[in-house]
Amino acid sequence: MNISRLVKQAKNGNKEALLQLIIADQDAYYRLAYSYMRNEHDAMDAMEDMIVTLYEKLDQLQKGEAFYSWSKTILVNRCKKTLRNKERFLPLGDEGEPSLAALTDDNPYRHTESDMDMQVLLSHLNERQREAIELRYVHDLPYQTIADMTGAPVGTIKSRISQGIQKLKVMIGGDRYENDRGEITGAQTDLKYRAGTVRT
Repeated sequence: MNISRLVKQAKNGNKEALLQLIIADQDAYYRLAYSYMRNEHDAMDAMEDMIVTLYEKLDQLQKGEAFYSWSKTILVNRCKKTLRNKERFLPLGDEGEPSLAALTDDNPYRHTESDMDMQVLLSHLNERQREAIELRYVHDLPYQTIADMTGAPVGTIKSRISQGIQKLKVMIGGDRYENDRGEITGAQTDLKYRAGTVRT
């Protein structure tokens, strides 16, 4: 798929081209929205708001290849705005144990035990560390995109991730330990394993 070509077509009024771009990554959009909204209905509403904004502001996108980073930043901003309006803005979950919503059938994270373990571990971090780590290792987003989404400098994002990982290392037994496969691994490596396949 030629992203730049489709973006150019969409800018010229081709709604089908924009729809093709969105559909190509619709699962990632949903998982990202669900990370913040914690229920299917609100996640879908946020995606609809994002699509409307994309139609309205596509001309503002300077580089076509940046479409997915740009659109996901818009989606996160829509989620945060909605949550602020509901006076319950707590990025990527509350400060306690995972809520009942985190265990329901529409939760895209509930399909494996390792995913549940990941959510439990992340629930012990502060909200900024948790948000940065989940965006990086669960959603596989680049540092710059996370910085754009959160309004923090890239260096701050890297620091939050590093500090969060250090806390996770303490919780799961230090820098090196034997995992359930009998392999000796580092905590950061296991974090990637728990979160799923991550490109480096």
